[in-house]
Amino acid sequence: MCGPGLLGTLRHVRAFRFSVNVFGIPSREALRERCRRAESAGFHTVFAADHLGAPAPFPVVQAAADATEHLRVGTLVLNAPFWNPALLAREAATADVLSGGRLELGLGAGHMKHEFDTAGIPWEPFGARVDRLEETITTLRRFFATDLAALPGGLSPVPVQRTGFDGSGPPLIVGGTGDRVLSVAARYADIIGVAGAFQVPGEPPGTFRLATAAEADERVRFTRERAGGRADDVEWHLLVQMVVPTTDRRAAAEELVGRLHGMSVEDTLETPYLLIGTPAQMAEQLRASRERYGFSYVTVHAPYYEAFEPVVELLRG
Repeated sequence: MCGPGLLGTLRHVRAFRFSVNVFGIPSREALRERCRRAESAGFHTVFAADHLGAPAPFPVVQAAADATEHLRVGTLVLNAPFWNPALLAREAATADVLSGGRLELGLGAGHMKHEFDTAGIPWEPFGARVDRLEETITTLRRFFATDLAALPGGLSPVPVQRTGFDGSGPPLIVGGTGDRVLSVAARYADIIGVAGAFQVPGEPPGTFRLATAAEADERVRFTRERAGGRADDVEWHLLVQMVVPTTDRRAAAEELVGRLHGMSVEDTLETPYLLIGTPAQMAEQLRASRERYGFSYVTVHAPYYEAFEPVVELLRG
């Protein structure tokens, strides 16, 4: 991977952190074993998604925390329009207490229209959903900053962590691709996910294509400019969409092109959102992405966990 690097604007190079998304729970023990294995393999975090058709996120977060000792847990990411901010503050504070201060709270604007339709939640224009995201963040900050237990009844939990939200709660992750959501991330987030997924024009909402390397450059640069002086304090997050083990990167890319909207073979080989090759080649891809974009927090989807484990082994030191 080559191209103009952003590292020269950074004060330091962050150590890698690795995480995996949980999509399903075949059984309680299967989830527990998966989380224990991830912790043993050097992963730092297990995330739960927030989609209809997937398990409820906070029970998964709690089960993962209960199964492990040090593994961090979180949401990647909650659909803000699905949640009442005050009730979400209660959920997050409870999860932070019961996990022993290991929660990372990820929020997004929502992007799957069919989920909103199924849940009977109005599908608003993107700008309105981003406004809802920002309102949720500011409301959470208010609840976390003012003692939740001071509310009538006095029994509501207070977050253990005071590292995110300007010292008022657990670390905040905000992910997205568009200008408005990345501007919100730049203002508030401790961890910014430059998601690299673009809606395909003319296709149903939720039909995406991956960003090219050049587009990732532009999105990171845009977000860093919006973050201003706090850009170097942000942890930059990369959600890898596929992990493809192979000894022939080009042949694998040629096979993938037909499944990727508008991507050439070279685009497929260069985009940071795909890992293709041997474990050593994938590790080098991630080192190059960290140098070029600043991405140091790397998440893979659960189906690619086993293929990614040797890469973690190479980079965990």
